[in-house]
Amino acid sequence: MNKRCGYVAIVGRPNVGKSTLMNHLIGFKVSAIANKPQTTRHSIRGILTEGDNQIVFVDTPGIHRTSKSLLNKTINMEAVAALEGVDAVVMIVEALKWTDEDSLVLQRLAHLKCPVLLVANKVDRVEKKEKLLGWLPEVLAKYPFREIFPLSATKGTNTEQLKSALIKVMPEQDWIYAEDDITDQSTRFICGELIREQLMQYLHQELPYSTAVEIETFDEKPKLTEINAVIWVSRDNQKGIVIGSKGETLKRIGSSARIALEGFLERKVMLKLWVRVEENWENSPRHLHSLGISS
Repeated sequence: MNKRCGYVAIVGRPNVGKSTLMNHLIGFKVSAIANKPQTTRHSIRGILTEGDNQIVFVDTPGIHRTSKSLLNKTINMEAVAALEGVDAVVMIVEALKWTDEDSLVLQRLAHLKCPVLLVANKVDRVEKKEKLLGWLPEVLAKYPFREIFPLSATKGTNTEQLKSALIKVMPEQDWIYAEDDITDQSTRFICGELIREQLMQYLHQELPYSTAVEIETFDEKPKLTEINAVIWVSRDNQKGIVIGSKGETLKRIGSSARIALEGFLERKVMLKLWVRVEENWENSPRHLHSLGISS
């Protein structure tokens, strides 16, 4: 049997489950997940290799209308740029919900010649399934989608059917990556994302997008890995929020992040976190570049 291999971009508005779906499909957590919009800031590649087939998934940042800061504009640019040269696109929307931002995503797909498959995610939250039967034809009328998949990324419902459909549209060619590769991102990058995920989990709505994580040192010693990381914020009062009363919030973030890092690295981790202020870092090209956020 001939090998199949190709690129699939996963697109959608913020917070519809793009990272959750990619992590589930490849069976490994390479992209940060949190119940917050704009969790993903980079186009992250996750690699699925099964049998003779390899799919390189590109998890894109959520396309959104609010683009006031350079960070937000760059995120939007990166999401759109990720569509170039892919072999298929998976667009994700929330079941029974179509917003103006979903329409904006659809506009970005208008010029594409490759197959576009639609995922109606979070069907596990739909109490009356018959409502889907009336809603799906409305969505299908918006664009010539190749197929539509009512799906739950968290529970894995219908993900195998989606995977099979994607394999069928992959071109016959040699694999791009080795059989045991799961991402093209560096270990340091994933560690930074795991720390940032804990920030979002603990800070809730207080500091959703004003923080960034930079790994300063990553030292693999014989018995453990020492990681020093900086949490960047925009203002002094934000520093206080991250640190918390008597340093309790930062301790909790650090403890949860260390557990996540040890699970990923499969070894002991000594994690040290610092909080530093750079005013308006979201609009600094130099600072965004140092964080690997550029397009």
